[in-house]
Amino acid sequence: MTIKIPAWSFSSIKTFEQCPKKFYHLKVVKDYQEDQGAEHLLYGTAYHEAAEHYIRDDTPLPPQFAFSKGVLDSLKNRPGKKLCEYEMGLTENLEPCGFKDPNVWWRGIADLIILEDDGTARVVDYKTGKSAKYADKGQLELMALAIFKHFPEVTNVKGALLFVIAKAFPKAAYSKDDEPKMWEKWLRDHGRMRRAYETDVWNPRPSGLCKKHCVVLSCSHNGRS
Repeated sequence: MTIKIPAWSFSSIKTFEQCPKKFYHLKVVKDYQEDQGAEHLLYGTAYHEAAEHYIRDDTPLPPQFAFSKGVLDSLKNRPGKKLCEYEMGLTENLEPCGFKDPNVWWRGIADLIILEDDGTARVVDYKTGKSAKYADKGQLELMALAIFKHFPEVTNVKGALLFVIAKAFPKAAYSKDDEPKMWEKWLRDHGRMRRAYETDVWNPRPSGLCKKHCVVLSCSHNGRS
């Protein structure tokens, strides 16, 4: 049986890298799923919605998020066109397409893009985790690559992860000239995931997260099975 390879995203490639077996159960056969009702996930979703409406529609922040008004104001007041929760897709030929297009190969949603007049774009991803110690800027790099395709006039992207609770703002900068080099890594990572689909081999990758945190209870490395 041929398994259709779905469009990938930063989160899916990270799940695969963490453990191909976990990816298989969550994304391929889907006999397990993450706890979408977990408190931290609900909080993060609510914050994203509040920030979107505050910056785009000037809707007042709910009281529980008022603590971040200052930093959101600094983004809101920056010059440039604001795009909130902006959906982007790319084809396998790295051409821009719609988020839900039939030929979409990669897809991602930018929490906030600010398009400035000088060919610079800013992309911000909101994080509600309590620590920025293990911040992964790979998501920003992928967003930058998509922005270069969707907005050809953009030559430089300045990205940042906004940890609203940890009060951290890890930043990164990307140049359109470096596109080919940046794509090498992601195409290599995607190639490994593609081979797993083609061979139907999903080997577990045990780690310290298995026993207490993995939802795939049928795995021999899960301490709760």
